[in-house]
Amino acid sequence: MSHIMAQGAASETGSNLQAEPGTIHNLLSKVPEITLYFWIVKILCTTVGETAADFLNVNLNFGLTMTSIVTGGLLLAALFLQFKTNRYVPSIYWLSVVLISVFGTLVTDNLTDALGVPLEFSSILFSILLGGTFFFWYKKEKTLSIHSIFTVQREAFYWLAILFTFALGTAAGDLLAEGLALGYLVTGVIVAVAVAVFAIAWRLGLNPILSFWAIYILTRPLGASIGDYLSQSPQYGGLGLGASITSVIFLLAILTVVIYMTLTKTDVITKLEQGGSVGKNGLQQTVAVLVIVLILSGIGYEWRSSTLEEGVNTSENQAVSITGNPLGDMSNFVTITRDTLDLVNENKLSEATTRVADLESEWDSAESKLKPMNKAKWIEVDDAIDEVLHLLRSRKVDVAQSKASLEVLLQTLE
Repeated sequence: MSHIMAQGAASETGSNLQAEPGTIHNLLSKVPEITLYFWIVKILCTTVGETAADFLNVNLNFGLTMTSIVTGGLLLAALFLQFKTNRYVPSIYWLSVVLISVFGTLVTDNLTDALGVPLEFSSILFSILLGGTFFFWYKKEKTLSIHSIFTVQREAFYWLAILFTFALGTAAGDLLAEGLALGYLVTGVIVAVAVAVFAIAWRLGLNPILSFWAIYILTRPLGASIGDYLSQSPQYGGLGLGASITSVIFLLAILTVVIYMTLTKTDVITKLEQGGSVGKNGLQQTVAVLVIVLILSGIGYEWRSSTLEEGVNTSENQAVSITGNPLGDMSNFVTITRDTLDLVNENKLSEATTRVADLESEWDSAESKLKPMNKAKWIEVDDAIDEVLHLLRSRKVDVAQSKASLEVLLQTLE
């Protein structure tokens, strides 16, 4: 499949750069050629984007806000170096991709976890922002070709598009895996099939620019699903390697491939393009693909939502009749909350932070089932959990406030 994508990229059309003799030799591409190694590192980077965000946020107790600030600062520094250099440097370029992957993940996480924005809305929002970026990019430069990134303006559009692909991929992947309760493995399989379809279509004549960006978007949820599947514990559908081990493994893999590309220069673009129009055929293909994707997504979303709703209605009736609680049996969440409160009372704050992470995972996993049962009650509990997580993951934990928030959460759950 990667061979197909690499071959397709080589055929990415557009008029060759027309310039006075000798001037083309002064222009160097700022981005890599699309080869097998490009897609390998891209998927590795997206996996790290998912696990590294979790590692900083949860394992190191940075919290969502601090993790976003730190990652955003590092990203700006990396992009400064990327824009300052006058050619493609693998180490700088892929460092920027890793950091933008983490930051793009955090953008979606902030909307979802901190602001309570539904994943459906985030997916639509980032689709519009990405589409707008492509529109203005093409309007200004008359090309979306990755073989024409040799000006500051084109590079700016390129990196903005990449940011939105990561944010969109995160939102769409989380919507499938968590919002529609498909799980990480099934989501990964669905996305992998979609990538294969676009790769084959690229080989059969689908517009190469359209194919490239479609696969670029899809590899984000693919890599994230791989990361979640490896890092999450078995009770949440993963293999239990943890965010730390998974991040280290993939970072080492990225480092190895990037060193190889630096030494061999196998991914250096040697033939630049002014760009050229995507043509009437490319526009028609883009519209057709968007229509097909929207129809299939709508049908799939409606079918899965209906299936979940049928199960929820049954569970809701049973829950109310058995427990009297509109969200059903909350005993598992109560147990974890009490364990966390006991640890805080014993001043074992590190252990309390670890235990409360179980509450976050359990609650997120149950969202697709509980939220439709009683949205108002779910929001009430969700807000109480967010307050607990915020306090226990602060750089300096306020024990008194943490105890109070845990007691409020217990009352809300019970």
